[in-house]
Amino acid sequence: MTQSLPKPDVIITHESDLDGLVAGILLQRLAYKLFNTDVRLEAYHYNNWRQRDLREKSGWVTDLTFEPRLDKPNWAIIDHHATETPAKNVTLIHDINKSAGLLCYELCQQHGLGSPGLDRLVQLNNIADLFLEDHPDFVLASDYANLVKIYQFWNLHALIGGELEKLLDHPLLEVMAVKRRIENPLGFAWSKENVTEITPTIGFVDTVIGNNNLIVHQILEQEATAYPVLLTLFRRANGAIIASLRSRNG
Repeated sequence: MTQSLPKPDVIITHESDLDGLVAGILLQRLAYKLFNTDVRLEAYHYNNWRQRDLREKSGWVTDLTFEPRLDKPNWAIIDHHATETPAKNVTLIHDINKSAGLLCYELCQQHGLGSPGLDRLVQLNNIADLFLEDHPDFVLASDYANLVKIYQFWNLHALIGGELEKLLDHPLLEVMAVKRRIENPLGFAWSKENVTEITPTIGFVDTVIGNNNLIVHQILEQEATAYPVLLTLFRRANGAIIASLRSRNG
């Protein structure tokens, strides 16, 4: 069944990961298909997003948690994060079992915007974003996800000219594979010896190299520390500090 969407003045997505990049670009394509207009794309980290006024009359928001201030007429939310906010006025497309990119792609497919290349890229994004570690493509999917972590949202967007298909088999994936093989084991060995107690149930994991998400996940899976919840901090080039909390039990 085709989902009815309002014409957006802006498309807003999450700046921190591949899922936000995939979802945002796909929604731009969908908006052009539906309304024959180029809608600007904005991307935010959570701290900046919460400070942004919703000044437009209409907009689409993806890969950012649905919250009460977004429950506005003529707005649409396409997201997968858990929320306790009921949707009364907004168009809410929500499924915690699918990535934002997959939800947006399903909307695109309803309007003939699918392709074999996008099928594959959206699948890899979904595997990485939902952390489906038992999937045979999990390692490769993590390399794709790490592209945004390493090169940043807008740099990668500029590199591919907004064309998602150019990410498939991109030469930078060779760099991600080398970093994974060399940096992750070094980072894991160092980080598991540098866990500091915040509370009896929360440990701060110092990180110096490697994929932070995978390293913390490995520490939890191997029970290399007694803390059930692990905290990491990451400083971006602009000085912003991103905090991440992870546990085995959600």
